[in-house]
Amino acid sequence: MLPEALKQEIQQAYRQLQEARSLTPRYGQRLMIAEIAKALSAAPPVEQRSVEVAEVAAVDEAQLAITADGAAVIASDAAAEADTDDMGPVCVVEAGTGTGKTLAYVLGTLPLARHLGYRVVLATATVALQEQILYRDLPDIQRHTDLEFSYALAKGRGRYLCLSRLDVALQDNASQQAMEELFGDVLETPDVAGNRELYEKMLEAVSGGRWDGDRDAWDGIISDADWRPVTVEPGQCAGQRCSHYSNCCFYQARDEVRKVDCVVANHDLVLVDLALGGGVILPEPEKTLYIFDEAHHLPTKTNQHFACTTWLRGSLQWLSSCRKALVKMGSDPALAGQASARHDTAPAQRQLMTLEEEVGAVLPLFEQIAGQQADAADGGLRHTFELGRVPDEMRDLSEGLGQGFALLETQLSDASSELRRDMEEADGQPARQQAERWFPLIGGMATRAQGTRDLWRHFARQDPEGRAPWARWMTVIEQGQTGDPDIQLACSPVLAADTLRETLWRRCGGAVLTSATLSALGRFDVLAMRTGLPPHTVYHRIASPFNYQESARFVVPKVGCEPGDARGHTAAMIRLLPLCINRPEAALVLFSSRRQMNEVLDGLPDEWRDIILCQDDFQKSQLMRFHRERVDRGEASVIFGLASFAEGIDLPGKYCEHVLIAKLPFAVPDDPIEGTLARWLEQQGRNPFMTLSVPEAALRLVQASGRLLRSEADRGTITLFDERIVTRRYGQAILDSLPPFRREIFQT
Repeated sequence: MLPEALKQEIQQAYRQLQEARSLTPRYGQRLMIAEIAKALSAAPPVEQRSVEVAEVAAVDEAQLAITADGAAVIASDAAAEADTDDMGPVCVVEAGTGTGKTLAYVLGTLPLARHLGYRVVLATATVALQEQILYRDLPDIQRHTDLEFSYALAKGRGRYLCLSRLDVALQDNASQQAMEELFGDVLETPDVAGNRELYEKMLEAVSGGRWDGDRDAWDGIISDADWRPVTVEPGQCAGQRCSHYSNCCFYQARDEVRKVDCVVANHDLVLVDLALGGGVILPEPEKTLYIFDEAHHLPTKTNQHFACTTWLRGSLQWLSSCRKALVKMGSDPALAGQASARHDTAPAQRQLMTLEEEVGAVLPLFEQIAGQQADAADGGLRHTFELGRVPDEMRDLSEGLGQGFALLETQLSDASSELRRDMEEADGQPARQQAERWFPLIGGMATRAQGTRDLWRHFARQDPEGRAPWARWMTVIEQGQTGDPDIQLACSPVLAADTLRETLWRRCGGAVLTSATLSALGRFDVLAMRTGLPPHTVYHRIASPFNYQESARFVVPKVGCEPGDARGHTAAMIRLLPLCINRPEAALVLFSSRRQMNEVLDGLPDEWRDIILCQDDFQKSQLMRFHRERVDRGEASVIFGLASFAEGIDLPGKYCEHVLIAKLPFAVPDDPIEGTLARWLEQQGRNPFMTLSVPEAALRLVQASGRLLRSEADRGTITLFDERIVTRRYGQAILDSLPPFRREIFQT
């Protein structure tokens, strides 16, 4: 129950914002504030929540069966659903464009979080929305209301300068030459001659307090090639034992994050923190209320984060390079003087040789499968294992490789720990410096060994009966004319449900998931299935304030064929596009296939190709800038884009008056993750097309259509070149799920 004083505080803040910005109160926005505050008010005070989670964890520990390789597997399906009453509240709000979501979830969450003792993590999927929240929305709320709160942006370690790596980059030429002679090609050494001026500017800016080491705050663009040598990833950071720890850019930023009430992050950083156990980078889940904006991305982001990959020939090359590096480390005179037994790399060298032999032995088995696929309809580029089931022989070999890489990871981690000790305890500055130079290399090796270990373990694993399987597949990667094709192995969960249930929903104080598109065909079933939302989750759909009937028309022209006739459909689009677009209106054309996009572009007359900005020809930000400049000059401009342009693109008013969609946005049929999920649903007696494909195509079509109306003043047209929305039974369901646009069927 929401205390009366808290209600009044939220209401007053809302009134203050309306008055300060001369805004008309929106019913949908007020409803969203109320529903979020009501749902999250069920969260217990933070101290009580922490005790509840600890008790549940103790029960879970008793229900876990530990397999031979140490992986925890839940003993029964009931265990996964147990103790749902102890989970924090979860509120899902689909709020149409124009609702004012950011203001709603901030006012509905921050005052309550402070009252209950929680901190807030506000996560987005895109940089654009993150910047809007950080630099416009939160300052605006803070400036115009009496709410007292602090906020900061949290970023991963790789976005910050490493002072230790910068020192290495700025050594004098003699020292640099000695480094290259000692480490050869196994240690990444920057191009000092080409980058010295840049690195010196970085040092001056950090030393003078004019720069905090954040890559995004640098005055100018830093290329990946220039940035990589002066930053580190988690396994390469020495932490408190680094000689630059007290001035470390990353740790100073993290200290700031730990002090604030609201941490702004992205979905990926939240998932990284949860994978590390929670509370490592961001606040502890038990003491946090999460807000996930653009929450329709969360299931895919989660699957991507927990997926694993490796390359067979690439692994052989890497193992060889590691062995050479350890030979050089073992003979390094500076390290040899420091309790040399601590730096005995011989066991790891032997393990690397063993793994080279084992990977070399398994390579022909995968090449045989690739060869069998060469005559298949897909050209043999990819083989997806049916329901993720790897053949027994391959699974046995994978188990051995998983154990082998686990041993290597342990040996490299031990070596990394000893180097960390040398950085603090070694006799003499040269030894400490040399340990500091070796540490990132060995730490990076350990991290890669761990990732490869996980891949092989997942290939060896048998998925529990009744649970959604992991997808497992292999892809032949061409290496150009000089090298043999490599084989990439990959695996991924097909549903994020188990992962999110265990790492987030069962631990967090509470959560809000919001986006303009979360439901599909009017239901939240797909979202709940993919994310494993707890049974007590509350769902709300808040309509957009836009008058769709007056603002936009939805047109389906007579195409004469279905998209399955690829050649005929492309020819029809080439014929119809000039008839549908009224120059000089600004238009966005969305394709599901890069091939079709390029074929349509090539087939149009020259006078049309001259006004088209194609996604493949420009960086996204550059393309958008060129488009706006053309429109501002009164010229015609048409954007050709793929799925990434179907959401997150903000082209209000005159910048987008017509959205044209090539076909219903069904998922790519040969995607191994979606294909495995579809086969599993089929095995469960469900129709994967109606359960998954149709609802998600409907959701994507709503997202694509949403590029047209960005404000209540916008007007325009949406054209779909796909007659199936009219001629197929499922098409009517998709059509009815769209906003109530004015419909014009089979017209040009």
